[in-house]
Amino acid sequence: MYEKKLEAAARLLEVMDTLREKCPWDREQTFHSLRNNTIEECFELVDAITDDNFDGIREELGDVLLHIVFYSKMGEEQGRFDFADVCNYLCDKLIYRHPHVYGDVQAEGAQEVIHNWEMLKLKEKAKKERKAAGGVLAGVPRSLPAMVKGYRIGQKAASAGFDWEQKEDVWDKVREEIGEVEAEVRCGNQEALEEEIGDLFFALINASRLYGVDPENALERTNKKFISRFQHIEKRATEMGKSLGDMTLNEMEAIWQEAKGN
Repeated sequence: MYEKKLEAAARLLEVMDTLREKCPWDREQTFHSLRNNTIEECFELVDAITDDNFDGIREELGDVLLHIVFYSKMGEEQGRFDFADVCNYLCDKLIYRHPHVYGDVQAEGAQEVIHNWEMLKLKEKAKKERKAAGGVLAGVPRSLPAMVKGYRIGQKAASAGFDWEQKEDVWDKVREEIGEVEAEVRCGNQEALEEEIGDLFFALINASRLYGVDPENALERTNKKFISRFQHIEKRATEMGKSLGDMTLNEMEAIWQEAKGN
């Protein structure tokens, strides 16, 4: 079983070596030139996962793996690291951060595993003399989409003990932020309104986290639901020989309710 996987990995590394040597496009690539492509491939993988498209997941995982191998090859060419270094570093990190599996630490549930993981990461940063400069939140990538970043910030702060004592208490914060948004709407200060809406989003993201809901997944489900229902309105309008601009809001609302019942 492992032999088949090792043969496939070796074949991939050999193909990468050949492409880097003989393909003009592959030969010209750098870490920075591939960056945006890497981001795009990750989003395509997320799309396939969202759609439960397992053929797509397999394909997109391959595309992401290509980038890992590509970066590793360029690192090898520069004498900095190679694919083996990447794999070994990852294995060492996983073993270190799972003392409940590879050591004698006890972890009763997933939340305890997450807490231990974050505490070990802080120890690693302290060893590298980066803890004082960045703190608990230093490991959150700056380039993450805002909602994902907000979720990770909440997770990391909670792992350090900064969280609501009772998850139900988060709704007081949500209601407080709604009130502040409404107050800024009445004041008409656009910059302050943007800030307060951001605070409301952050409170809702934390509420999602506390109740075990991924806000990104939740919003994407709603996006897909809205698209489906709106497309139903467009389809029915065409069947009626109308454009959306010709329809009243009441007519569109009636078809929307029809779509909800399907």
